[in-house]
Amino acid sequence: MRKPKSKIVNDLSRCLDPLDMDTTLIAVIEMSQSSWLVGGIVPGVERQVLKKLAVDQGALLSALSRWRAEAEKNGHRITRMTVAFEAGYDGFWLARWLAARGIEAHVIHASSVPVTREHRRAKTDRLDTALLQRGFLGWLRGERGHCKMVAVPTLAVEDAKRPSRERETLVGEATRIISRVKAAFVRLGIRGFNPKLKAAAARLETLRTPDGEPIPPNTAAELKRDLERHQLVKKQISELEQTRLDVLKQAPEKGPHAMVLLLARVIGIGVETADMLVREVLSRNMRDRRAVGRYAGLTGAPDESGSKRREKGLARSGNARVRRGMIQLAWRFLRFQQDSALARWYRQRSAEAPSMRKTLIVALARKLLIALWQLVRDGVVPEGVRLRAAA
Repeated sequence: MRKPKSKIVNDLSRCLDPLDMDTTLIAVIEMSQSSWLVGGIVPGVERQVLKKLAVDQGALLSALSRWRAEAEKNGHRITRMTVAFEAGYDGFWLARWLAARGIEAHVIHASSVPVTREHRRAKTDRLDTALLQRGFLGWLRGERGHCKMVAVPTLAVEDAKRPSRERETLVGEATRIISRVKAAFVRLGIRGFNPKLKAAAARLETLRTPDGEPIPPNTAAELKRDLERHQLVKKQISELEQTRLDVLKQAPEKGPHAMVLLLARVIGIGVETADMLVREVLSRNMRDRRAVGRYAGLTGAPDESGSKRREKGLARSGNARVRRGMIQLAWRFLRFQQDSALARWYRQRSAEAPSMRKTLIVALARKLLIALWQLVRDGVVPEGVRLRAAA
């Protein structure tokens, strides 16, 4: 089967491979936890092809094979089989599984499919399948605006993101535990005790309320479990961080590792932030600087109609991890890179309009992300940015 041009040129807003309806079998899948509803456009078959299947990739492949045989029976030789479904809970495993069997698989960005704006629109799996068919067919014809596709990562690329995301989850869990423990101490009137200490659980028996009473037994048992859980979470965070450092040390030039080490040379950026940025955005094949800003959700959301002009704030349609990380990094960048051109730009603008500091920090985060993208892609160091010495 020929290799589609869309696999060579990365343009997810439209298909660059010419569509021949007489030789192409088109299928879409409306996926749920219990079943799949598969709709197809089969050359030579006038009826609406629709099949409800169990969540079984083998049954899906059998249905596609039957439709292909039916098309060829009607005199249409199928040279291209295309399947699309919305990005969701199932992830990308099915797209990779289909691609390994010579079937062109695409994952549709769910929010890019236009829907009717009726107040009480009918919504069923059958109607959703027809909506996906119309959007996917327009995309295959090479027309913009019907829908957008999500880049399907390899299993290795997906796996490389897990340490950073797991660490983010563990840090959040540690913060929740400490907040819960501190709230319990405040409720008991106990002040000045640091629950983050390693010996905090052992010292609970020595604590006294303002009345001189020990901590009640049930509360003490709960606090002890929370503190032990906090120490376990901190240990897991340390193990993750050490494993990342060991991997970078063993293969510094392997894949995105060189990007991580280059970013970590920028004063104010640590290995954790560098790894997150590289895995989530900077190692992706972005078309231009605008695509970088849009992917992070750091672009605006204008509301224009007639003479009305207003800005609704951030679009927030991109990667939330990158957006949060870049806004935090922007504040840190102002502290560690005070002599850089970006920091001077921010200080000049915020001095003229102090009330716009938070709005301007978003603009700085967008500019900084684009500058870091140019650094890892072309080796262009942003003006005035100081680097650590190479290890």
